[in-house]
Amino acid sequence: MPKIVDRAARQEEILDAAVKVFARKGFAASRIEDVAAEAGIAKGSVYLYFESRNALLAGVFDSYAGKAAGVLAELGSGSPLERLRRLITGAVAMLAAHPDHARVLLDVWASNPPIDMAAVYREYRGAVADLLSEAECAGELRPGIGAGHAVVIVGAIEGCLVQALVDPELPLRELAEPIIQICVDGIRR
Repeated sequence: MPKIVDRAARQEEILDAAVKVFARKGFAASRIEDVAAEAGIAKGSVYLYFESRNALLAGVFDSYAGKAAGVLAELGSGSPLERLRRLITGAVAMLAAHPDHARVLLDVWASNPPIDMAAVYREYRGAVADLLSEAECAGELRPGIGAGHAVVIVGAIEGCLVQALVDPELPLRELAEPIIQICVDGIRR
């Protein structure tokens, strides 16, 4: 009797293996054979799920984007600045929980990746800008705070991530509160 394989679970196993390999070796130096070996499957099995190395990278990126979208979906209710606080805390926690995903993204930032990383940044900046706009309407912000500050807030999160990736002694999760103190409390009226 043939073995029944759960396609979704196998695809997730391959993506998890790809994240580990890409984070360890870098995307440019990684091969499909490396991913297959990490997943404990034959090279041809990877091709049953992903047509190329670029498709595999796109799958890794989609997995990361899904995690990022989950953070945005869980902002809940409350004042705009309270939701911004939850966004920062959630984003830092998600990045700290998935450092290999972050390493892969850092690796491909400098290249010309076959993925739309700008779209994820636009989504995050848009969410932050919307919260800032709501906070302004509610009279919660100091004068002069606008959409440009959304770029700075996302940059603060990403900057802390990059530092934590290059210096493993830096506790990324513990940086959520200082980011909040500067990027939320610092703009409050």
